[in-house]
Amino acid sequence: MCTRVFWNDNPIAKVASRSMDWAVSDEPDLWFYPAGLERVGGPQADAATWTSVYASVALSMWQIGTVDGMNEKGLAAHALFLYDVEPEAEDARATVSLAMWVQYLLDHFDTVADAVEHVADIRIIAPPIRGQYMGAHIAIEDASGDSAIFEPINGEMVVHHGAEFTVMANSPTFDEQLANRARYRPFGGELPPPGDITSADRFVRASYFRHYLPEPRNLEQTVAGVLQVSQNVAVPAGAPYDDGGIYPTWWHSASDLTNLTYYFWSTTSPNVIWAELPELAAQTEVLSMNPRAEHLVGDVTGLLVPAALVY
Repeated sequence: MCTRVFWNDNPIAKVASRSMDWAVSDEPDLWFYPAGLERVGGPQADAATWTSVYASVALSMWQIGTVDGMNEKGLAAHALFLYDVEPEAEDARATVSLAMWVQYLLDHFDTVADAVEHVADIRIIAPPIRGQYMGAHIAIEDASGDSAIFEPINGEMVVHHGAEFTVMANSPTFDEQLANRARYRPFGGELPPPGDITSADRFVRASYFRHYLPEPRNLEQTVAGVLQVSQNVAVPAGAPYDDGGIYPTWWHSASDLTNLTYYFWSTTSPNVIWAELPELAAQTEVLSMNPRAEHLVGDVTGLLVPAALVY
């Protein structure tokens, strides 16, 4: 349903890419959020409130929360579907809904280590979205090459922290994905890379092709490299899962954490677009645009326009 890959061991730039797979389009909008925004972690009575420390560019999902983005310090965060979510038990901490978790991270933290240190400051909850239960886990990475995976499972927050955690897909849990990958080469086993669209197969295949990415000669090849891997694990329109469900890839993003450029490619368009966060960071108002328009191509930094904060 979604896959994330992080290329953090090349000499040019630290770049992450992710795909968005779902039964219907999540109708993403591209946003710029300045520092100093007053935010809330959802409509619940015990929701956390905060003031954003860092500016960010982000993609919204149905204009109800942030699903992907990067902040001005080069920290990126990505929410991917996970069946196995069981949030922590209720306690006295303020809460943040899954739909606002990515934005909370972008607003607060400049490094993965800082986010990991403060992961227990708030409690994540999983209310229905559009009347449907949607679990999620989060991948984050930063400009140093550090990475972490956050999974609210079995009533606790499970954290995998380390630069080696460069791939994430969907269910099963991350521990189970790693164990399955160990059956394949070059990760300890002898099996060749699998070719199905299931989460387990996408996890192995993304790991395999990321492992063999050749050293890039320039930034263009670096960004293209992670997008190639992301495209390799994309789900073509109409391709069914074993249960008959169809969850095609609607878009890919790429976060250049070194140069603070955020890329977006809608699979209904032949064109990649991007926004330059350094050019936006001095702005003091919320900006937005529809990144799915088929005529868009190239740098769209100047096309974001003032917009009302809708979530």
